[in-house]
Amino acid sequence: MLVDRFLRYVSFDTQSCEESATIPSTPGQTVLARALAEELKEMRMEEVALDDKCYLTATLPANTNRKIPAIGFIAHLDTSPDMPGKDVRPRIVDYKGGDIVLSEEDDIVLSPKMFPELTDYTGQKIIVTDGKTLLGADDKAGVAAIISAMEYLLSHPEIKHGRIRIAFTPDEEIGRGADHFDVDGFACEWAYTVDGGQLGELEYENFNAAAAKVSFRGLNVHPGTAKDKMLNASLLAMEFASRLPEAERPESTKGYDGFYHLTAMSGSVEEASLSYIIRDHSRELFENRKENMRALVNRMNEAHPGSTAMDMHDQYYNMKEIVAPAKHVIDLARDAMTDVGVTPLVKPIRGGTDGARLSFMGLPCPNIFAGGMNFHGRYEYLPVSSLEKSMKTIIRIVELIVDHQTNHS
Repeated sequence: MLVDRFLRYVSFDTQSCEESATIPSTPGQTVLARALAEELKEMRMEEVALDDKCYLTATLPANTNRKIPAIGFIAHLDTSPDMPGKDVRPRIVDYKGGDIVLSEEDDIVLSPKMFPELTDYTGQKIIVTDGKTLLGADDKAGVAAIISAMEYLLSHPEIKHGRIRIAFTPDEEIGRGADHFDVDGFACEWAYTVDGGQLGELEYENFNAAAAKVSFRGLNVHPGTAKDKMLNASLLAMEFASRLPEAERPESTKGYDGFYHLTAMSGSVEEASLSYIIRDHSRELFENRKENMRALVNRMNEAHPGSTAMDMHDQYYNMKEIVAPAKHVIDLARDAMTDVGVTPLVKPIRGGTDGARLSFMGLPCPNIFAGGMNFHGRYEYLPVSSLEKSMKTIIRIVELIVDHQTNHS
Protein backbone atom coordinates (compact mmCIF):
# COMPACT_ATOMS: atom_id res chain seq x y z
CA MET A 1 0.00 0.00 0.00
CA LEU A 2 2.85 2.40 0.77
CA VAL A 3 4.43 2.00 -2.66
CA ASP A 4 1.06 2.15 -4.43
CA ARG A 5 0.30 5.34 -2.55
CA PHE A 6 3.59 6.93 -3.63
CA LEU A 7 3.08 5.90 -7.26
CA ARG A 8 -0.37 7.46 -7.19
CA TYR A 9 0.91 10.74 -5.76
CA VAL A 10 3.63 11.20 -8.38
CA SER A 11 0.95 11.15 -11.09
CA PHE A 12 -0.10 14.63 -9.90
CA ASP A 13 1.71 17.53 -11.56
CA THR A 14 2.64 19.78 -8.63
CA GLN A 15 5.69 21.74 -9.75
CA SER A 16 5.88 25.12 -8.04
CA CYS A 17 6.70 28.27 -10.02
CA GLU A 18 8.88 31.08 -8.70
CA GLU A 19 7.50 33.61 -11.20
CA SER A 20 3.92 33.06 -10.04
CA ALA A 21 2.28 35.54 -7.65
CA THR A 22 -0.57 33.21 -6.64
CA ILE A 23 -0.82 31.11 -3.46
CA PRO A 24 -0.13 28.30 -4.11
CA SER A 25 2.03 29.14 -7.09
CA THR A 26 0.46 26.41 -9.27
CA PRO A 27 -3.05 24.88 -9.29
CA GLY A 28 -1.82 21.29 -9.37
CA GLN A 29 -0.80 21.53 -5.74
CA THR A 30 -4.40 22.23 -4.74
CA VAL A 31 -5.58 19.29 -6.84
CA LEU A 32 -3.28 16.95 -4.93
CA ALA A 33 -4.17 18.53 -1.58
CA ARG A 34 -7.88 17.96 -2.19
CA ALA A 35 -7.26 14.32 -3.09
CA LEU A 36 -5.19 13.86 0.08
CA ALA A 37 -7.89 15.51 2.18
CA GLU A 38 -10.46 13.01 0.91
CA GLU A 39 -8.04 10.16 1.55
CA LEU A 40 -7.44 11.31 5.13
CA LYS A 41 -11.18 11.58 5.77
CA GLU A 42 -11.71 8.05 4.43
CA MET A 43 -8.99 6.87 6.82
CA ARG A 44 -10.96 8.56 9.63
CA MET A 45 -8.30 11.05 10.52
CA GLU A 46 -9.85 13.94 12.44
CA GLU A 47 -9.81 17.73 12.01
CA VAL A 48 -8.96 17.40 8.31
CA ALA A 49 -8.69 20.98 7.05
CA LEU A 50 -7.54 22.46 3.74
CA ASP A 51 -7.32 26.25 3.77
CA ASP A 52 -7.49 28.67 0.86
CA LYS A 53 -3.69 28.84 0.65
CA CYS A 54 -3.33 25.05 0.21
CA TYR A 55 -2.14 24.13 3.69
CA LEU A 56 -3.59 20.72 4.57
CA THR A 57 -3.66 19.59 8.21
CA ALA A 58 -5.16 16.65 10.08
CA THR A 59 -5.11 15.08 13.53
CA LEU A 60 -4.67 11.60 14.93
CA PRO A 61 -6.17 11.97 18.42
CA ALA A 62 -4.44 10.60 21.48
CA ASN A 63 -5.54 7.11 22.50
CA THR A 64 -4.16 7.24 26.03
CA ASN A 65 -4.87 9.33 29.10
CA ARG A 66 -1.17 9.74 29.80
CA LYS A 67 0.26 13.21 29.41
CA ILE A 68 2.10 12.91 26.08
CA PRO A 69 3.51 15.87 24.13
CA ALA A 70 1.66 16.67 20.91
CA ILE A 71 4.03 16.37 17.95
CA GLY A 72 3.79 16.83 14.20
CA PHE A 73 5.05 15.46 10.90
CA ILE A 74 5.28 17.73 7.86
CA ALA A 75 5.97 17.24 4.13
CA HIS A 76 5.51 19.44 1.08
CA LEU A 77 3.18 19.03 -1.87
CA ASP A 78 5.20 20.71 -4.60
CA THR A 79 8.05 19.38 -6.70
CA SER A 80 11.02 21.31 -8.00
CA PRO A 81 10.67 23.56 -11.06
CA ASP A 82 14.21 22.53 -12.07
CA MET A 83 12.93 19.58 -14.12
CA PRO A 84 9.56 18.70 -15.69
CA GLY A 85 7.17 17.02 -13.26
CA LYS A 86 4.23 16.37 -15.56
CA ASP A 87 3.41 12.90 -16.91
CA VAL A 88 5.86 11.15 -14.59
CA ARG A 89 6.24 7.53 -15.67
CA PRO A 90 7.70 5.61 -12.74
CA ARG A 91 8.70 1.98 -12.85
CA ILE A 92 10.05 -0.44 -10.28
CA VAL A 93 13.39 -2.07 -11.06
CA ASP A 94 14.82 -5.16 -9.36
CA TYR A 95 18.31 -3.74 -9.23
CA LYS A 96 21.03 -6.32 -9.82
CA GLY A 97 23.90 -3.85 -10.19
CA GLY A 98 25.37 -1.95 -13.13
CA ASP A 99 23.58 0.57 -15.33
CA ILE A 100 19.83 1.16 -15.43
CA VAL A 101 18.61 2.29 -18.84
CA LEU A 102 15.93 4.90 -18.22
CA SER A 103 15.28 5.75 -21.85
CA GLU A 104 16.83 3.70 -24.62
CA GLU A 105 15.64 6.05 -27.37
CA ASP A 106 17.19 9.09 -25.68
CA ASP A 107 20.23 7.21 -24.33
CA ILE A 108 19.50 8.24 -20.73
CA VAL A 109 21.25 5.90 -18.29
CA LEU A 110 21.37 5.88 -14.50
CA SER A 111 24.87 4.62 -13.88
CA PRO A 112 27.02 3.93 -10.81
CA LYS A 113 29.86 5.48 -12.82
CA MET A 114 28.18 8.84 -12.27
CA PHE A 115 26.33 7.93 -9.04
CA PRO A 116 28.49 5.36 -7.19
CA GLU A 117 26.08 5.24 -4.23
CA LEU A 118 23.65 3.41 -6.53
CA THR A 119 25.56 0.20 -5.81
CA ASP A 120 24.48 0.44 -2.16
CA TYR A 121 21.02 -0.64 -3.32
CA THR A 122 22.05 -3.76 -5.23
CA GLY A 123 19.52 -6.50 -4.60
CA GLN A 124 16.74 -4.01 -3.78
CA LYS A 125 13.70 -2.70 -5.60
CA ILE A 126 14.24 0.86 -6.89
CA ILE A 127 11.65 3.24 -8.33
CA VAL A 128 13.00 5.22 -11.29
CA THR A 129 11.62 7.46 -14.05
CA ASP A 130 11.85 7.23 -17.84
CA GLY A 131 14.54 9.91 -17.71
CA LYS A 132 12.29 12.64 -19.12
CA THR A 133 10.98 13.99 -15.81
CA LEU A 134 11.94 14.06 -12.18
CA LEU A 135 10.37 11.37 -9.99
CA GLY A 136 8.90 13.56 -7.25
CA ALA A 137 10.19 11.67 -4.22
CA ASP A 138 11.02 15.16 -2.99
CA ASP A 139 8.67 15.24 -1.25
CA LYS A 140 5.89 12.87 -2.24
CA ALA A 141 7.89 10.09 -0.58
CA GLY A 142 7.55 12.09 2.64
CA VAL A 143 3.81 12.55 2.08
CA ALA A 144 3.37 8.82 1.45
CA ALA A 145 5.45 7.84 4.49
CA ILE A 146 3.49 10.13 6.82
CA ILE A 147 0.03 9.08 5.62
CA SER A 148 0.97 5.39 5.65
CA ALA A 149 2.31 5.73 9.19
CA MET A 150 -0.97 7.33 10.30
CA GLU A 151 -2.91 4.54 8.59
CA TYR A 152 -0.81 1.95 10.43
CA LEU A 153 -1.39 3.62 13.80
CA LEU A 154 -5.14 3.83 13.15
CA SER A 155 -5.24 0.10 12.41
CA HIS A 156 -3.10 -0.77 15.47
CA PRO A 157 -4.82 0.87 18.46
CA GLU A 158 -2.69 -1.23 20.78
CA ILE A 159 0.12 1.23 20.03
CA LYS A 160 -0.51 4.01 22.51
CA HIS A 161 0.27 7.55 21.45
CA GLY A 162 -0.41 11.18 22.16
CA ARG A 163 -2.01 13.71 19.84
CA ILE A 164 -0.32 13.67 16.44
CA ARG A 165 -0.69 16.42 13.87
CA ILE A 166 0.28 16.19 10.22
CA ALA A 167 0.64 18.98 7.66
CA PHE A 168 1.29 19.20 3.95
CA THR A 169 2.48 22.55 2.65
CA PRO A 170 2.74 24.23 -0.76
CA ASP A 171 5.68 25.90 -2.49
CA GLU A 172 8.54 24.65 -0.34
CA GLU A 173 10.79 24.33 -3.37
CA ILE A 174 10.57 28.08 -4.05
CA GLY A 175 11.10 29.08 -0.43
CA ARG A 176 7.49 29.93 0.44
CA GLY A 177 6.41 26.78 2.26
CA ALA A 178 6.26 28.34 5.71
CA ASP A 179 4.90 31.73 4.64
CA HIS A 180 1.37 31.06 5.86
CA PHE A 181 1.88 28.11 8.22
CA ASP A 182 -0.26 28.53 11.35
CA VAL A 183 2.16 27.41 14.07
CA ASP A 184 -0.25 28.29 16.88
CA GLY A 185 -3.08 26.42 15.19
CA PHE A 186 -0.84 23.40 14.57
CA ALA A 187 -0.40 23.29 18.35
CA CYS A 188 2.60 20.95 18.66
CA GLU A 189 5.57 21.04 21.00
CA TRP A 190 7.83 20.06 18.13
CA ALA A 191 7.64 18.48 14.67
CA TYR A 192 9.71 16.73 12.02
CA THR A 193 9.82 17.50 8.33
CA VAL A 194 10.04 14.23 6.39
CA ASP A 195 11.95 15.80 3.54
CA GLY A 196 15.43 14.31 3.68
CA GLY A 197 17.02 12.11 1.07
CA GLN A 198 19.34 9.21 1.77
CA LEU A 199 18.39 6.46 4.20
CA GLY A 200 19.22 7.56 7.75
CA GLU A 201 19.52 11.30 7.15
CA LEU A 202 18.86 13.30 10.30
CA GLU A 203 19.42 17.00 9.88
CA TYR A 204 19.13 19.89 12.29
CA GLU A 205 21.65 22.24 10.70
CA ASN A 206 21.10 24.13 7.47
CA PHE A 207 22.45 27.12 5.62
CA ASN A 208 21.78 30.70 6.55
CA ALA A 209 20.44 32.05 3.27
CA ALA A 210 20.10 35.32 1.41
CA ALA A 211 19.27 36.32 -2.16
CA ALA A 212 20.70 39.30 -4.04
CA LYS A 213 19.98 40.90 -7.39
CA VAL A 214 22.77 43.16 -8.64
CA SER A 215 21.81 45.66 -11.35
CA PHE A 216 24.20 47.52 -13.66
CA ARG A 217 23.52 50.68 -15.65
CA GLY A 218 25.63 51.45 -18.70
CA LEU A 219 25.79 54.10 -21.38
CA ASN A 220 25.15 53.01 -24.93
CA VAL A 221 26.91 55.01 -27.63
CA HIS A 222 27.39 54.08 -31.29
CA PRO A 223 30.48 51.85 -31.29
CA GLY A 224 32.04 53.97 -34.03
CA THR A 225 32.19 56.97 -31.69
CA ALA A 226 32.29 55.17 -28.35
CA LYS A 227 35.86 55.97 -27.25
CA ASP A 228 35.90 57.37 -23.70
CA LYS A 229 32.09 57.52 -23.71
CA MET A 230 30.57 54.02 -23.75
CA LEU A 231 30.02 52.13 -20.50
CA ASN A 232 29.00 48.53 -21.20
CA ALA A 233 26.67 47.22 -18.49
CA SER A 234 27.27 43.59 -19.49
CA LEU A 235 31.01 44.05 -19.03
CA LEU A 236 30.37 45.61 -15.61
CA ALA A 237 28.42 42.49 -14.66
CA MET A 238 31.29 40.29 -15.84
CA GLU A 239 33.73 42.38 -13.82
CA PHE A 240 31.59 42.06 -10.70
CA ALA A 241 31.27 38.27 -11.08
CA SER A 242 35.01 37.89 -11.61
CA ARG A 243 35.76 39.64 -8.34
CA LEU A 244 33.96 37.02 -6.23
CA PRO A 245 36.21 34.12 -5.12
CA GLU A 246 36.22 31.29 -7.64
CA ALA A 247 36.84 28.75 -4.88
CA GLU A 248 33.65 29.82 -3.10
CA ARG A 249 31.16 28.62 -5.69
CA PRO A 250 28.88 25.59 -5.11
CA GLU A 251 30.89 23.41 -7.47
CA SER A 252 33.99 23.96 -5.34
CA THR A 253 32.47 23.51 -1.88
CA LYS A 254 31.08 20.80 0.39
CA GLY A 255 30.16 20.07 4.01
CA TYR A 256 30.09 23.27 6.04
CA ASP A 257 31.59 25.40 3.25
CA GLY A 258 29.54 28.42 2.24
CA PHE A 259 29.30 29.92 -1.22
CA TYR A 260 28.16 32.64 -3.60
CA HIS A 261 26.03 31.13 -6.38
CA LEU A 262 25.22 32.96 -9.59
CA THR A 263 21.76 31.67 -10.51
CA ALA A 264 20.76 33.92 -13.41
CA MET A 265 22.13 36.69 -15.61
CA SER A 266 20.90 39.00 -18.34
CA GLY A 267 22.43 41.96 -20.10
CA SER A 268 22.90 44.45 -22.87
CA VAL A 269 25.13 47.48 -23.25
CA GLU A 270 22.56 49.67 -21.52
CA GLU A 271 21.65 47.47 -18.56
CA ALA A 272 22.48 44.11 -17.02
CA SER A 273 21.71 42.08 -13.92
CA LEU A 274 23.09 39.19 -11.90
CA SER A 275 21.07 37.07 -9.45
CA TYR A 276 22.88 35.39 -6.56
CA ILE A 277 22.08 33.20 -3.61
CA ILE A 278 24.44 33.48 -0.63
CA ARG A 279 24.86 30.60 1.78
CA ASP A 280 26.81 29.73 4.93
CA HIS A 281 26.22 27.56 7.99
CA SER A 282 28.03 30.02 10.26
CA ARG A 283 25.93 33.10 11.02
CA GLU A 284 29.10 35.18 11.38
CA LEU A 285 30.50 34.04 8.01
CA PHE A 286 27.07 34.52 6.45
CA GLU A 287 27.01 38.15 7.59
CA ASN A 288 30.57 38.56 6.29
CA ARG A 289 29.52 37.28 2.87
CA LYS A 290 26.70 39.79 2.66
CA GLU A 291 29.08 42.56 3.67
CA ASN A 292 31.52 41.42 0.97
CA MET A 293 28.75 41.83 -1.60
CA ARG A 294 27.95 45.33 -0.35
CA ALA A 295 31.63 46.29 -0.39
CA LEU A 296 31.99 45.05 -3.96
CA VAL A 297 29.02 47.16 -5.04
CA ASN A 298 30.69 50.18 -3.43
CA ARG A 299 33.96 49.50 -5.25
CA MET A 300 32.14 49.23 -8.56
CA ASN A 301 30.50 52.59 -7.92
CA GLU A 302 33.80 54.16 -6.96
CA ALA A 303 35.21 53.14 -10.34
CA HIS A 304 31.99 53.85 -12.26
CA PRO A 305 29.79 56.26 -10.25
CA GLY A 306 26.11 55.36 -10.16
CA SER A 307 26.57 52.20 -12.19
CA THR A 308 25.75 49.46 -9.69
CA ALA A 309 22.88 48.79 -7.29
CA MET A 310 21.90 45.76 -5.23
CA ASP A 311 18.68 44.47 -3.68
CA MET A 312 19.50 41.83 -1.04
CA HIS A 313 17.27 40.11 1.49
CA ASP A 314 17.59 37.24 3.96
CA GLN A 315 15.62 34.07 3.20
CA TYR A 316 16.09 31.80 6.23
CA TYR A 317 18.53 30.98 9.01
CA ASN A 318 20.27 27.93 10.47
CA MET A 319 17.74 26.03 12.58
CA LYS A 320 20.55 24.72 14.79
CA GLU A 321 20.14 27.87 16.88
CA ILE A 322 16.65 26.67 17.85
CA VAL A 323 16.78 22.88 17.59
CA ALA A 324 20.14 22.11 19.24
CA PRO A 325 18.98 23.31 22.68
CA ALA A 326 16.02 20.89 22.39
CA LYS A 327 18.37 17.91 22.23
CA HIS A 328 15.68 15.36 23.15
CA VAL A 329 13.94 16.03 19.82
CA ILE A 330 17.05 14.94 17.92
CA ASP A 331 17.83 12.05 20.25
CA LEU A 332 14.31 10.70 19.80
CA ALA A 333 14.68 10.54 16.02
CA ARG A 334 18.14 9.02 16.29
CA ASP A 335 16.91 6.29 18.66
CA ALA A 336 13.89 5.57 16.46
CA MET A 337 16.10 5.05 13.41
CA THR A 338 18.40 2.74 15.33
CA ASP A 339 15.45 0.71 16.61
CA VAL A 340 14.15 0.06 13.06
CA GLY A 341 17.57 -0.97 11.78
CA VAL A 342 18.70 2.31 10.25
CA THR A 343 22.11 3.86 10.91
CA PRO A 344 21.53 7.57 11.63
CA LEU A 345 23.41 9.83 9.26
CA VAL A 346 23.64 13.19 11.01
CA LYS A 347 24.89 15.89 8.68
CA PRO A 348 24.29 19.53 7.80
CA ILE A 349 21.81 20.35 5.04
CA ARG A 350 23.45 22.18 2.17
CA GLY A 351 20.15 23.91 1.57
CA GLY A 352 17.04 24.65 3.58
CA THR A 353 13.69 23.12 4.53
CA ASP A 354 10.38 24.40 5.78
CA GLY A 355 11.63 23.23 9.15
CA ALA A 356 14.31 25.91 9.23
CA ARG A 357 11.78 28.72 9.07
CA LEU A 358 9.25 26.90 11.25
CA SER A 359 11.89 26.52 13.95
CA PHE A 360 12.32 30.28 14.08
CA MET A 361 8.52 30.64 14.12
CA GLY A 362 8.39 28.70 17.39
CA LEU A 363 8.15 25.08 16.20
CA PRO A 364 11.46 23.18 16.58
CA CYS A 365 11.53 21.07 13.45
CA PRO A 366 14.52 18.90 12.41
CA ASN A 367 14.45 16.95 9.17
CA ILE A 368 14.38 13.16 8.72
CA PHE A 369 14.85 11.04 5.60
CA ALA A 370 12.18 10.06 3.10
CA GLY A 371 14.63 7.89 1.14
CA GLY A 372 14.90 9.48 -2.30
CA MET A 373 18.16 10.11 -4.15
CA ASN A 374 19.29 12.59 -6.83
CA PHE A 375 16.48 15.06 -6.20
CA HIS A 376 15.46 17.69 -8.77
CA GLY A 377 16.60 15.84 -11.87
CA ARG A 378 16.00 13.05 -14.36
CA TYR A 379 18.21 10.63 -12.42
CA GLU A 380 16.11 10.76 -9.27
CA TYR A 381 15.29 7.37 -7.77
CA LEU A 382 13.71 5.93 -4.63
CA PRO A 383 14.76 2.62 -3.05
CA VAL A 384 11.57 0.97 -1.81
CA SER A 385 13.26 -0.26 1.37
CA SER A 386 14.31 3.30 2.26
CA LEU A 387 10.73 4.52 1.89
CA GLU A 388 9.52 1.69 4.13
CA LYS A 389 12.12 2.55 6.74
CA SER A 390 11.00 6.18 6.69
CA MET A 391 7.45 5.11 7.53
CA LYS A 392 8.71 2.79 10.28
CA THR A 393 10.85 5.57 11.75
CA ILE A 394 7.79 7.81 12.06
CA ILE A 395 5.87 5.05 13.83
CA ARG A 396 8.77 4.34 16.16
CA ILE A 397 9.14 8.02 17.08
CA VAL A 398 5.50 7.97 18.16
CA GLU A 399 6.06 4.83 20.25
CA LEU A 400 9.22 6.14 21.89
CA ILE A 401 7.55 9.32 23.11
CA VAL A 402 5.11 7.23 25.15
CA ASP A 403 7.94 4.98 26.41
CA HIS A 404 9.95 8.04 27.41
CA GLN A 405 7.05 9.64 29.27
CA THR A 406 6.24 6.36 31.04
CA ASN A 407 9.83 5.84 32.17
CA HIS A 408 10.06 9.41 33.49
CA SER A 409 6.63 9.65 35.12
